[in-house]
This record gives sequence, C-alpha cells and structure tokens, in this order.
Amino acid sequence: MPSPVSSIPNLGPASEAAFARAGIGSAEEIREMGADEAYRRLLESGSRPHFIGYYVLVMGLQGRPWNDCKGEEKKALRKRFDALCSGFNRSDAKLRADLEQTLSFLGVIQAR
Repeated sequence: MPSPVSSIPNLGPASEAAFARAGIGSAEEIREMGADEAYRRLLESGSRPHFIGYYVLVMGLQGRPWNDCKGEEKKALRKRFDALCSGFNRSDAKLRADLEQTLSFLGVIQAR
C-alpha cells in the first residue's frame, strides 16, 4: 500500500492536497521523481512558486527538519528554485490551470 504524501517529514494535509491536484498521490512517487520534478509538477498544476515550500520538500526528502537549511546550502537551493521556477514566476501557469479546470467542468476537455 502506498504511503501518503504527508508521511514525508515536514509535509502535511495542505501539501498532500496540492500534490494530489498535480496527480501525485504517494510519498513513493515523490521520492522516485525527486524534489525538483515533484515541485515542477506542482507548478504545472497551478501552484504558486514559494521558496519555503520548495526547501521544506527538499529537507523532508532528506529526513531533515524544515528549518535545517542554512547558509551556503540555502543559497544553493535558492538558485535551484529560481531556475526551476523561471517559467512559472508569472501567472501563466495559474491561468492555464484555471482554464483547464473550467473546460473540464464544462465537459470540453477531460480532467487530468
């Protein structure tokens, strides 16, 4: 039986719901794809970029407390985050996700 997303340290019900909207339903899926790919999928599903959310995920996958990220490590993660979010920092991803949700509701397209 797959483990819930919230079984990853630092992640709770809100993270679980966000990952479900992105089509990710288990901790195993996140571990297999890694933090960057999992976060990219969150962004594609319309989640807004948020650095703390990203490094909380990275720390959780390492089994570390969310606030364990400091100094040079945090600076390096910020660079990874900025690169990952470069195409999502505008509202384009959110608008696309909202449009797809509306079209799905209307029966124009099939929900993902």
